Amino acid sequence: MLDGFRKRLRGGSGPDAVVRVDNLPDRIMEALLESDVGFDVAAELVSDTMKALGKVSKVTVAQYEQALRTSIKSVIDSGNEQPDLLKPGKKPFVILFLGINGTGKTTSIAKLARFFVESGKRVVIAASDTFRAGAIEQIAKHGENLGINVIRQPKGSDPSAVAFDAIAHAKARNADYVLIDTAGRMQTNRNLLEEMKKIRRVASPDFTILVLDSVTGQDAIEQAGTFLSEVSLDGIIMTKMDTDARGGGIISVISALKKPVLFVGTGQAYEDFMPFDADWYLDRILPKNEAESDQV
Repeated sequence: MLDGFRKRLRGGSGPDAVVRVDNLPDRIMEALLESDVGFDVAAELVSDTMKALGKVSKVTVAQYEQALRTSIKSVIDSGNEQPDLLKPGKKPFVILFLGINGTGKTTSIAKLARFFVESGKRVVIAASDTFRAGAIEQIAKHGENLGINVIRQPKGSDPSAVAFDAIAHAKARNADYVLIDTAGRMQTNRNLLEEMKKIRRVASPDFTILVLDSVTGQDAIEQAGTFLSEVSLDGIIMTKMDTDARGGGIISVISALKKPVLFVGTGQAYEDFMPFDADWYLDRILPKNEAESDQV
């Protein structure tokens, strides 16, 4: 996974190949854009990389790759200060999840619930996506698989009421977290956006997470921008990293939103989920040395 970026950047050259520096800006820019990095941040990365290389006429492929890696790391670090969700400071800690259909939002909720349970925490899930009966059944099945209480009502019920009941249930049982699923609302659907705002008013979440599909590239930025204009966001989960061969979307998300990527999904199983780590990501798009380039 994430191997497409380096292939585009190298263009078939090996790490010891020597290239002219004056050819590099176009090569790096093209590789970034083709890897789903937005134009503005790509231009910033090209500029920083060229400054780092200094006034030389030629460099090896390995040298400019490592200069670019350092530039990307700087962008990621600038917008990716990680909160410690295992030490939230209150109980129950209410987390609201947003995202459109197909991003893997409901599965990500289940994965995060498992992450908390594995850390010794007690979790309650609110099935507040009452728009589809299938969504209620899906999150209920996840709860059954994981041994986690899922508070639900029939299709068509008030999503805010489900969230309210889940919070009351968590308080009564001294649970640590309430995770609120919501309808996979299209970012342009005004009615669903208003429903989302109502859930926020009723549930008063302590933290709001937007779930984005890493494969959708620049579409993910547009989705995130619309949500951010409507409600405040605290963090992001990027899904389907195992199927993302381009690899640059996460750079654009962090640069554009200035919000941390908290976790990444790397497969279908519950355990295919991990806190986002910049070095883990960079080791897959631009390994520090050739021996690491076969990592997946």
